[in-house]
Amino acid sequence: MSTQVWQRPFGAVPLPEGGTEFRVWAPSAARVDVRLHGRDHALTRLADGVFAGEAFADPGDDYLFVLDGDAALPDPCSRSQPQGIRGPSRVVDTSLFSIAPKPNLAVEELVLYELHVGTFTEEGTLDAAIRHLSALRELGVTAVELMPVATFPGDRGWGYDGVYLYAVHPAYGGPEALARFVDAAHREGLGVLLDVVYNHIGPGSEAIGAFGPYFTDKHQTFWGSAIDYAQRGVREWAIGNAVMWTREFGIDGLRLDAVHSVFDDSPVHVLRELRERVDGLVTSEMGPDDFRPLTEWGHDAMWLDNLHHELHVLLTGEREGYYESYGSLEGLVRELTRPEPERLIVEAQNHDQVGNRALGDRLPPDAHRVALAVVLFSLNTPLIFMGEEHDERAPFQFFTDHIDPMIADATREGRRREFAAFTSFSGEEVPAPGDEATARRSVVSHATADPFYRELLGLRRTLPRELDVDAHGTILTMRRGDRTLVADFDAKTVELR
Repeated sequence: MSTQVWQRPFGAVPLPEGGTEFRVWAPSAARVDVRLHGRDHALTRLADGVFAGEAFADPGDDYLFVLDGDAALPDPCSRSQPQGIRGPSRVVDTSLFSIAPKPNLAVEELVLYELHVGTFTEEGTLDAAIRHLSALRELGVTAVELMPVATFPGDRGWGYDGVYLYAVHPAYGGPEALARFVDAAHREGLGVLLDVVYNHIGPGSEAIGAFGPYFTDKHQTFWGSAIDYAQRGVREWAIGNAVMWTREFGIDGLRLDAVHSVFDDSPVHVLRELRERVDGLVTSEMGPDDFRPLTEWGHDAMWLDNLHHELHVLLTGEREGYYESYGSLEGLVRELTRPEPERLIVEAQNHDQVGNRALGDRLPPDAHRVALAVVLFSLNTPLIFMGEEHDERAPFQFFTDHIDPMIADATREGRRREFAAFTSFSGEEVPAPGDEATARRSVVSHATADPFYRELLGLRRTLPRELDVDAHGTILTMRRGDRTLVADFDAKTVELR
């Protein structure tokens, strides 16, 4: 297999001397043209199903790839989809971005703040989010973690159904807005981590699959067809995306979604190769107690929800579904004393643990205060979900804006069926995902942060990285240096001494 064809980035890349190089992996096609200004320009077939060529195109010009003189489709590596997933791709010159240098982020100093761009402000844009960065820095956050920004169907959604992974969602402001956001964060001394999804492609994936064998029947995911990482072109599509974020947009690190559903039987797992080629932090979400991200793939840290589950059951008494085996102080102590705690990202709440509830409701204030205090006082890497710093009461509900009516109807009915068996909810109460009001209810306020959380975050910078934990009855005692946190899970109170 030739290696030379893989050494240049895919998509539309403006050249310093003028013009643009177009490059696409399309092994299913005998011929590929790029359509510009109403004219088709033939690309040259190289090795391994790669087509490439130069054409006169400037940043801002729209284009499509034409497969075998028939289907005209967006670029699988499009940097911009201003008209959504069914519109043309647009040439973007990322070399023109002016982004301040990255801060030095040490894993043991990370305090992550997870936000969803569309509901973090009333405007729902990256530019609007910039005005809140200084407050996050003053709170004690060291890095903002953006939920996925890749272009997905419609305007509203969580972002995990992205189709064009290289293109920043137009409703959020597009690629230029992300560059401005990262620049502003760096100027505040904050890092930016980006949530990326390499386990499936959202509705509309057939436009990607038309170019080549992106999918495999050997594995299945909860969300749809598994991605075939045995194909070199597919590996480059994913890894090249990760490299683009960190090199061209100055992103400081990535959060890889649901890596237990990234299947690869190759000698070197695709997520190991990604780690080796990405310049930045790599963290990953692993559902079960599977530590391959740390032990085999070399990732810097991973999400582990066990601590959340122990806290949630102890404070709410809920034991349905995956909470069944949790809810003991012994289990809580076990989670707080795991080795290499800085490599485990923990939380009192996150987008999943709130948004995957039928009503998207957050923990009651007293329970939340206890849970977040334990998380912030621990040696683990804490993740704060947007609004937690002031005990946000707005829900974070599951919302979508599918442009295919059949998928929209199936999503709505599936959501109702999902909670029909839960004793706590009635299917009729579940908010309709496609209703714009569902997204609007999820917009957070920006009240003043609770001084208690601010104090706990300040202590993370000064207390020794040593933790003693005791549990007696319903009381948990945590000691670091000369400070002690005492949490009473029966009374739902917490005290810092």
